[in-house]
Amino acid sequence: MLTEPLDKWRQGGSLQVNLPQENGMDRNEALSLVKKHVKNKNLVKHMLAVEAVMGALARRLGEDEDAWRLAGLVHDLDYDETVKTPERHGLVSASILDELGYPQAVVQAVKSHNPALGVERKSSMDKALYAADPVTGLVIAAALIHPEKKLSAIDGGFVLKRFGEKHFARGADRDQIKACTELGMDLDEFVDISVRAMQDISGDLGL
Repeated sequence: MLTEPLDKWRQGGSLQVNLPQENGMDRNEALSLVKKHVKNKNLVKHMLAVEAVMGALARRLGEDEDAWRLAGLVHDLDYDETVKTPERHGLVSASILDELGYPQAVVQAVKSHNPALGVERKSSMDKALYAADPVTGLVIAAALIHPEKKLSAIDGGFVLKRFGEKHFARGADRDQIKACTELGMDLDEFVDISVRAMQDISGDLGL
């Protein structure tokens, strides 16, 4: 999500989030854990966006939506602590989550989403989180350059036009986003699912 058009968005105001209870997993506790470790409110918004995309992907693929959403929500738990040591990003989170008894599938996905670690992406959850992480930044950046600066004003096609512009949202790794094909879906569908998922929580994202 570290892309030029996001600077203003990262300076946004207070965060208000509706908290649904997840079956078998206490999402409220997970969000409290996020807020304990992540002080940048807009990084929390990024994590909420990834959570939403992961949930939509799980529904599309017939996977465990609660688990996939959880992985998206906590994936950058250690970002503040590891911002100067990116080679540790994901490892610190995994240690925290492991100690708290989080599902191993979630812990593995969190570790494998950082390409700097070289952790093999084995499960569909691993592959989904890897692609979902950067696509949220691309979608936000696209919304911010639209005259209305609203997620509701854009669609997958609008985002895809920006996708091919190499100087646009350079922090949103295109190859990483294109890894969605590992899930058996093409780029168009993946981007469309991502946009729709983020539109569903536009109020929480301030867009």
